[in-house]
Amino acid sequence: MRTMVASGEVDGPDQPFRRRLIELLEGVEPWDEQERTHLATAAEWIASGAQLYRVLKPDVPMTHLVCYFVVLDEAREEVLLVSHRKAGLWLPGGGHVEPMEDPWDAVVRECAEELRVPAVPSRVSGRKPFFLTVTRTRGQGQHTDVSLWYVLRSTASDVTSFDEGEFEAIKWLSVRHVLAEPADTLDPHMHRFTGKLMAAMARA
Repeated sequence: MRTMVASGEVDGPDQPFRRRLIELLEGVEPWDEQERTHLATAAEWIASGAQLYRVLKPDVPMTHLVCYFVVLDEAREEVLLVSHRKAGLWLPGGGHVEPMEDPWDAVVRECAEELRVPAVPSRVSGRKPFFLTVTRTRGQGQHTDVSLWYVLRSTASDVTSFDEGEFEAIKWLSVRHVLAEPADTLDPHMHRFTGKLMAAMARA
């Protein structure tokens, strides 16, 4: 049995993990009003005591925690996108967070599985999430992904293979080129993420 507490957190055996997630959300500086709304929605969901992890593919529970990792070539200002077979879109790499798994550990695991390279934190955000989205998926088994977006550092010469079972192809695009791509071929928040990334790179 879980109960709400005054701090907005949840009392229960997984309270430390939920508190950790809320701290991560508090560290994300909203890019726009939509991200501000998504952050509030995600914090409320985490504090509600709802199941956070996918326990049965593709849509049980209807909302679950996901990590994206955007691989950035900092010198060339290019990002790596993958053509995801099931989604039919060009996306960052990523996957579902396992029960009680720290989101950064999920990034490390998924990066090794999908791109066969270590997860190296970028100078933009280090090991902290840079962006957050709440997205209703499309197609069969529709559900809602609460996604923490991380930025990693690598180069095209480092990434020499990928998980061909999950991805049809991968490609490097300049951040400006990403903004020129049709929105309906990308994750629905990819343009917004790229705008935030460009601003952060300019500050850095």
